[in-house]
Amino acid sequence: MKKDSKIYVAGHKGLVGSSIVRALQKKGYNNLVLKTRKELDLLDQKAVEKFFEKEKPEYVFMAAAKVGGIIANKTYPADFAYSNLQIQNNIVHSAYLFKVKKLLFLGSSCIYPRECLQPIKEEYLLNGYLEPTNKAYAIAKIAGIILCESYDKQYGTNFISAMPTNLYGINDNFDLENSHVLPAMLRKFHDAKINGSKEVMLWGSGKPKREFLFVDDLADACLFLMNKYDNSEIINIGTGIETSIKELAELVKKTVGFEGKIVWDKTKPDGTPRKLLNVSKLNKLGWKHKVSLEKGLKLSYSWFKENYQDAKK
Repeated sequence: MKKDSKIYVAGHKGLVGSSIVRALQKKGYNNLVLKTRKELDLLDQKAVEKFFEKEKPEYVFMAAAKVGGIIANKTYPADFAYSNLQIQNNIVHSAYLFKVKKLLFLGSSCIYPRECLQPIKEEYLLNGYLEPTNKAYAIAKIAGIILCESYDKQYGTNFISAMPTNLYGINDNFDLENSHVLPAMLRKFHDAKINGSKEVMLWGSGKPKREFLFVDDLADACLFLMNKYDNSEIINIGTGIETSIKELAELVKKTVGFEGKIVWDKTKPDGTPRKLLNVSKLNKLGWKHKVSLEKGLKLSYSWFKENYQDAKK
């Protein structure tokens, strides 16, 4: 990409999209095309085609998606399947029609089988059954990967697919009903501290292990891949470091300054037992994460206190 290349970031208001925009602007890219949901409904095929026909972006970062935690995925599987399939179908096809030079599709580590060899290599995709709690979302994302691969094969496009691990950071969603585990924990511990509660109840046993990547590191990796990677095969983005949910809870508790007790509700699901990405492929290309979990948590909590409306009440 050149500094004046026309770049469209789909989903620029979200956690990932906003971070990609910050990274692009920081590095001097000055020709960004950004549309809010009100300005462009990505579920509307005709609207998306008209947008691409008018703007003709050269590069596309596909950060637009319907995402959520275990509760949301279990409650609204049809919404997750339909919305994500529709968004990616519309953008990928329009990118082909209007000759986008390169597109980066962002998937998710949940595309991999529930019982997967660890750390998870890219070639393990479709080698087993998915985690039931987010199957609809995962299948939609897998369809997006195959879609990009198919356009590359049939039409000679340059549509690449990257699979991030669990993300968190600035501009995250802290809603307790539909957020992911880390921001939900930050919110719970913060509320408990402010309200003077003596304990915080968390789902599951605390035994599952997860990998967490600060979103600004993801954005940096996305820019790196857009400039350095031209292969239809998927590529993982992560830290290569795992943390148990129990260890994460203790770290969040310390970061927030909550002095009460943690109680685990073992009647609630744990989700996938372990999920650690093998990031050797990306590391060999020359990219590694920079922000530690401890530092990332402090940055996230600081942003939450300053910007999240409920935290300021």
